[in-house]
This record gives sequence, C-alpha cells and structure tokens, in this order.
Amino acid sequence: MTAHWPTVTIVGAGLIGGSAGLALADRRLADRIIGVGRSEASLATAQQRGAITEGTTDLAAGVAAADLVLVATRVGMIPQLLEAIDAAVRPGTLLTDAGSTKQSIVTAWEQARESRRSRFVGSHPLAGSHQRGPQAATADLFANRLTILTPSPDTPRADVEAIGSFWTALGSNLLELAPAEHDRLLAAASHAPHVVAAALAAATPTPARQLTAGGWRDTTRIAAGDPELWADILLDNATAVVTQIEQVSAATEDLRAAIEAGDRTTLIRLLTHAKEIRDALGS
Repeated sequence: MTAHWPTVTIVGAGLIGGSAGLALADRRLADRIIGVGRSEASLATAQQRGAITEGTTDLAAGVAAADLVLVATRVGMIPQLLEAIDAAVRPGTLLTDAGSTKQSIVTAWEQARESRRSRFVGSHPLAGSHQRGPQAATADLFANRLTILTPSPDTPRADVEAIGSFWTALGSNLLELAPAEHDRLLAAASHAPHVVAAALAAATPTPARQLTAGGWRDTTRIAAGDPELWADILLDNATAVVTQIEQVSAATEDLRAAIEAGDRTTLIRLLTHAKEIRDALGS
C-alpha cells in the first residue's frame, strides 16, 4: 500500500492529531498537512511546531483537497464531523478517526453507508498522554504502539489495508477488532482504570497530599487527563464501563474483607494474583 499521501487533513491538531502531523512531516509521508480546528491560536502553535503546513477553521475548505482525513477530536464530536466531511471531500477519499470508543462512531457511519461519498475505517491508536494540545505532540508518539482498526463486516478489505498502511507508516503495530469488542476490552484496559484513578485522587484527604510519593503519582497520573474528553468516553461506553467498575468493586471488596478479618493468607493470595498479572505485562 502507498506510504505517501499528497494531502492529509487533520481535524483536531492537538496531542494525537499534532503527533500524527509531526510523524507525517518527519517521515516525509505527505506534501501538505492541513490542520482544521476551532482555535486560530492552537492552529498557529501546530504550524509553528511543524505538525501542519497550513491551518483553517473552515472544515469544508480544509478537507476539499484531502487524499486522507484523520479526525482526532473528542469522541462526542466525531460522528457529526464525519457527516460534514463526507459531504465536502472528493469521492473516494479515505477517512479515519482516533476516537477511544468505536461502536457508536462506526454504527453512525454504517447507517448511511450506501449514500457515502468517502471511505471510512475506524481507528484507535493506543498512545497518548494526560497532557493536551499541539504543544504536547511528539513525532514518535505512535512508534511501536498498537493501533486498533475497527472495520464493520461491510468495510471493503482494500479500505482496511489503506488505513492500516497509514498507521504503520507512522510507526504503529496493528490489531483488528469488531467495534463492540473494542469497547468492551477498552473498558477494562483504559476506561475503568481512569475512573479508578480519578476516584483515588478525589478520595485523598488534604492532609495526606503533602505525603504522596511515586506510588500515588503513578496510580493517579491519568486522572490529570482532560475531564471533558473523558466524560465523552465514559458516557459513550457507559454499559461496558459500568460492568468493569463492578468487577473492580468486587475485587476491592475481596481485599477489604481480608484486611478487615485480619486474614493474612487470603490477603497474600489476592495480592499475589494481582502481582502476577502486572508482572506478566512487563514494564
């Protein structure tokens, strides 16, 4: 598949979109990298950093000449943006997104597949940071990181391969999952952990905060993420997230009961089980 696109448009040139732009520029994978955003200041920062070659707040103008469009905004905005982009691009243009949930996005697209002008494959790069904005973007953000592709049963294989070639050109490894399976697994691997980190941070009393060290900071780091972005993710994947929170609550209750009962044997068994899972994943 091609590893060069004359014009790539990035809608939302923040951390993820800006990093994609920097990777495209660093690897000379595109001649033009157009950024589309709501803030002139943010677009100016992205351009100054080399993540885009030009910027615009006009979505239709920004995608009109694109060979490939990446939508890297909050998940709640993606379906409506895809609708607007589809109406403005040239027929056959490739579209993808970087949303952390997939079922609602793919379902919205598929409901009108027969009338679509462009070609869409859902994506989710498992890369990011609690930081935000183009100032946090890096050219190697996707290097050796996993990107999940979530085609529907009706997605042409050539389209999946074309979007896959985009992400591998940026350095990613690929995995394909059905959209619903993606959301179920990410609830456990990413979304519920954010809730746990937020709860731990919120439950830490003020006098204890001056005593926090590496363990607390490591455990709560992701709680520093953008609240609006995370509210969109958690609400869009609510059923799977609630199910996973219940699993976390059950595991927490087992630990609480062992501590309350002074049951050292059970406590060691539960902690050992958790340690084995964590150790198996490496650093």
